[in-house]
Amino acid sequence: VDLNLSDGDQLTVGTLTFSVLETPGHSPGGLCFRTDKAVFVGDTLFFDSIGRTDLPGGSYEELLRSIRNKLLVLPDEVRVFPGHGQPTSIGRERMYNPFLT
Repeated sequence: VDLNLSDGDQLTVGTLTFSVLETPGHSPGGLCFRTDKAVFVGDTLFFDSIGRTDLPGGSYEELLRSIRNKLLVLPDEVRVFPGHGQPTSIGRERMYNPFLT
């Protein structure tokens, strides 16, 4: 670890500034990185799915809590970029993701 990040921290990379969102559940210490129009979610949220929770320290309940309290509160138009798979949006996942409806 080169830098410890916490919920609410700001991280600047080049000309972009990201807000840090703590989103544990897939694994302990899970983080997402938000700009005004996008959020980079790693393995927290996917198009029509969520991250797996069978890893050491993973928790299905904690992952759902993270998604509901940190991601689904964002505006519908915020684009979601998972660690793999196709991009989506907060609004689309709020409406159609079977794990969240």
